[in-house]
Amino acid sequence: VQLQASGGGLVQPGGSLRLSCAASGTIFSIGAMAWHRQAPGKQRELVAAMPRGGGTNYADSVEGRFTISRDSAKNTMYLQMNNLVPEDTAVYYCNAQIKPRGNYPFYDYWGQGTLVTVSS
Repeated sequence: VQLQASGGGLVQPGGSLRLSCAASGTIFSIGAMAWHRQAPGKQRELVAAMPRGGGTNYADSVEGRFTISRDSAKNTMYLQMNNLVPEDTAVYYCNAQIKPRGNYPFYDYWGQGTLVTVSS
């Protein structure tokens, strides 16, 4: 199983980006999914999550600006980021709990990260 993140880039303050994270390989079921980020010199932090039971959670710093979603048919999740500010500059990582086969437990997988730079 692999997670492939994409969609990062350079954007001006106030702009928007949509990140994608596609899961591939032998997948029976995908549970919780989340986006994390790590800014230079800082620890990795949770940005947005979709718990296995449903609903969404957001960090206070992105609430109202970012939206996490998933397309189960495509095994893909997204992070729509609007009204970006320089403090959003970071490497963004996707994370998912995936069950490769029906009789397996959920395992934790991470994407390789995609860089988002917010600057004028």
